[in-house]
Amino acid sequence: VIPPPVIHIESYSDDSITFSLKMTTNIKVSGYVVNIYWTFDSHRQEKRTLVIEGEKSIQKVANLTAHTPYEISAWAKTELGDSPLSFVHVVTSGTRPVSPSLKAKAINQTAVECSWTGPRNVIYGIFYATSFLELYRSPHNSTTSAHNATVLVQRDEQYLFLV
Repeated sequence: VIPPPVIHIESYSDDSITFSLKMTTNIKVSGYVVNIYWTFDSHRQEKRTLVIEGEKSIQKVANLTAHTPYEISAWAKTELGDSPLSFVHVVTSGTRPVSPSLKAKAINQTAVECSWTGPRNVIYGIFYATSFLELYRSPHNSTTSAHNATVLVQRDEQYLFLV
């Protein structure tokens, strides 16, 4: 039986998490697959996937949000097959940024100008869809460090926007 890998949180800050991965077995490990999950504004679950080569590993994941719960899951790729999943939870330190105040204005039938307030030097995600279900499951999205963006949409549809 292949055991799950051990995920150990080495350190965390307001914008990063450092963790180590190891196996408690003599089975040859070729690498790990790691997923980092977080929920954005309780509407959209986000995920970042890392594919890591080698037996032992220390990883730093940066560009995270302060005071946000993250779930890290990992499995090992071994000579005998994939291991079961391991999970660990951690909340980044600091103060979570204030949610931006969004304004969306139709420019014409296929373009919407979105603008918002918020801190500088951060990356914003713009999510939009024609229903709450689509906004949660599979929204259209883009990112920017600006405080505005023009979004192209389909004509004769109503859209929900989230920044």
